[in-house]
Amino acid sequence: MAALILPAGLLVLLLLVAPMAMLFRISLNEYSPTQLMLEALQPGNYLRALADPYYQGVMGTTMTVALSCTVICLIIGFPAAWWLARMDSKQKSLAVILTVFPLLVGNVVRSAGWMALLGRDGAINATLRGLGIINEPLQLLYTQGAVIVGIVAVVAPYMILTLSAVIEGIPRNLEEAAANLGASPLVAFRRVVLPLAVPGVVAGSVLVFILCMNAYATPVLLGGPQFKMMAPAVYDQFVRGTNWPFGAALAFILLVVTLALTVLGSAVVGRRYKAQ
Repeated sequence: MAALILPAGLLVLLLLVAPMAMLFRISLNEYSPTQLMLEALQPGNYLRALADPYYQGVMGTTMTVALSCTVICLIIGFPAAWWLARMDSKQKSLAVILTVFPLLVGNVVRSAGWMALLGRDGAINATLRGLGIINEPLQLLYTQGAVIVGIVAVVAPYMILTLSAVIEGIPRNLEEAAANLGASPLVAFRRVVLPLAVPGVVAGSVLVFILCMNAYATPVLLGGPQFKMMAPAVYDQFVRGTNWPFGAALAFILLVVTLALTVLGSAVVGRRYKAQ
């Protein structure tokens, strides 16, 4: 068994652990405007990032957007996943293709489409003005709502496919038995399907939350220059500010916060699942 795991373990070590260790080492260096980076072993970059109200606000915005997108994806994704899991085999293949199809479009192209819809002269404002509903264009683009809509459109297929795979493993006769015992469809869903689908809820939520916390293209294009999330902030430090030590520290703070919230959420849901 160890021999089978060894190649994958070495690949992960080479492609993930080693670069992260190097990045962590860089985060302990000092920034110099003339020499760019000086060798050091000090936590100043982390202390600065944690104490700066600006980056506290950026992290708060990132967490708010990620949690909002995860909840929205779960609400809209569960019915779609249940419908997909209970479809006939002939129609299911087409439905799966349609679910996966948005993932074939790049985030930049997808965001450009949302910009065409949400802009001041975009399709939505033009339609509303043409119908006489509004006199002045609404500010839809470059808002937190636009970012949430754009990210949900990107990550929703991951939630749907993850939940669908788990719901497929729930025998249909359990729902039929609940109906025979007098349970309404809503009660059968709440008392039978939902508890058994909790592992899928946890897996899908974790995957979507991690993707949302690290979103880059969508916040930049749909949020505008005034809307900041952590991934664009990290990019700004590396590329525009050339402050690699501070950018590396921001990257690790984002990593730690993402992992901490993921583990905490999984533990809470898992404990409630075991209690049932």
